[in-house]
Amino acid sequence: MEKKRSPYPLLWALCGASAVLMSLPWLVPHCGLLMLVALVPLLLADYIATGAGVKGFWKWHYSTFVLWNAFTTFWVCNATVGGGIFAILANSLQMSLVFGLFRLSKKRLSGVLPYILLAAAWIAWERWYLTKAEISWPWLVFGNAFATSIKDVQWYSVTGTLGGSLWVWCANLSVFGLIVSLAKGKWSGWNNWARGAVAWGLVLVLLGPPVCSAIMFNNYEERSEGKVEVLIGQPNLDPYKKFRSVPQSEQNELLLSLMEKPLAERPADLLMAPETFTSDVVMGNIPASPTVQRFGAFLQKHPESDFLFGASTNDFYFTRSAPGLLCYPYGDGWRVPHNSAIMLTPDGRTEVFHKSKLVVGTELTPYPKIFVPLDKWLSKLMGVSALMARDVGQKEISVLHLSDGTPLGCAVCYESVYGEYCTGYVKKGARFMTVITNDSWWGNTPGYRQHLSYSCLRALELRRDLARCGNSGISCFINQKGEILQQGPWWEEAVLRGSVNLNSKESFFARNGDIVGRVSVLVFLLMLALLIVRLLPGRK
Repeated sequence: MEKKRSPYPLLWALCGASAVLMSLPWLVPHCGLLMLVALVPLLLADYIATGAGVKGFWKWHYSTFVLWNAFTTFWVCNATVGGGIFAILANSLQMSLVFGLFRLSKKRLSGVLPYILLAAAWIAWERWYLTKAEISWPWLVFGNAFATSIKDVQWYSVTGTLGGSLWVWCANLSVFGLIVSLAKGKWSGWNNWARGAVAWGLVLVLLGPPVCSAIMFNNYEERSEGKVEVLIGQPNLDPYKKFRSVPQSEQNELLLSLMEKPLAERPADLLMAPETFTSDVVMGNIPASPTVQRFGAFLQKHPESDFLFGASTNDFYFTRSAPGLLCYPYGDGWRVPHNSAIMLTPDGRTEVFHKSKLVVGTELTPYPKIFVPLDKWLSKLMGVSALMARDVGQKEISVLHLSDGTPLGCAVCYESVYGEYCTGYVKKGARFMTVITNDSWWGNTPGYRQHLSYSCLRALELRRDLARCGNSGISCFINQKGEILQQGPWWEEAVLRGSVNLNSKESFFARNGDIVGRVSVLVFLLMLALLIVRLLPGRK
């Protein structure tokens, strides 16, 4: 009797193929379209495992997601090894739980219903990550796969990034369904009309969105209600040294020396410096900051310019009781830190925006009623002041203004990953966008390139010109189509000059938000209710 062949090697090969195909769009530019078939091997592995009665398939789908997360976001470990490993394993676990729910649903739901549940649940989870989750890591939202393929997704100005996630699921499920039909011999049993409908439907799903996008790209005209001349300073300060061994005064002079010559040749309306450029700003007494004073003196020599820069700022409270959970003891009082963007004008006026979307661990202590006491206990045990940072952000988005009153949005670093969040700047009147960031913590890895590409998605979704300033790169200018018009080098001192168009018209996405995500949540809840009913005792 012939020995039955084990399906395990095939399952591992299929799951590995999915992990590689899903990773390539984040690692190799312009490979976004691979995502349209990247899930097919995983779905086939699930189909084979079900047919062969393989137990414990969670090992395969969890391994697939771990490999995908590790291949694409390993660079987080450059900044924090523990945080990087936790992000990879925890994010993969959540993905695996969604897939596990799909596996469970196949026991009670038949036909295409489990696959509809899978797609809806996945997009609903992505939306939760992008809106409500306190521990949020939406870096690998499926729609982000097209961040370097913006000519294929111009319709993001209507749907937002989760429209791309929906496209990914529709394409993968369509290709998977066709393969299963061919394997089962159903194709030969269909009449010509049915075959034609399936073939044309697959073509429409795969090619319809990029064709529509090409038409939008070729016919979109940049809106310009005026222009703002922007000068970006990229000081290229090593983040592991700048906060410890380089005096702030030296950093200030380095940045201003980069800007002096270009300004002598031609004035600029806005000067930009990166995120957390200085740490000597105290809220409530901003004019006392040596950096603000130095920048103010520089603006007196260049009165045509305003200055936008990042700062690690602090509020101090000299009270007996703490002003909140997210604060540190400071002498006889308390210190509340912020990651801020500051606008300084030649007449000394200042505006401040505190970053709201904070990075877990390095900026944010999530669920503070639980984790702040735990952090205090562990810190005391280990003899350190704190293990988790406790930055406090704004509860509501606000815009900054140039001297002439022109409103602009400033997304501070991680905030530029959140599409619907960034629509808040436009709703508050922002006529162009800026991003200030410091991606140097990750070194020369795919991380900073991925982060740059997400700024392209924000410019496209909002139909706003965008000026991006990075400490070590990549600083750039992006137009309303999401195209990078010019960019600076990586890990070099640089100055970039460009003009951004002003636009007050809201894109459909900016006006209406994430409709795809909201509908997916509704569909998921309905499907979940159906599944719960089917799982009740006595129901089949």
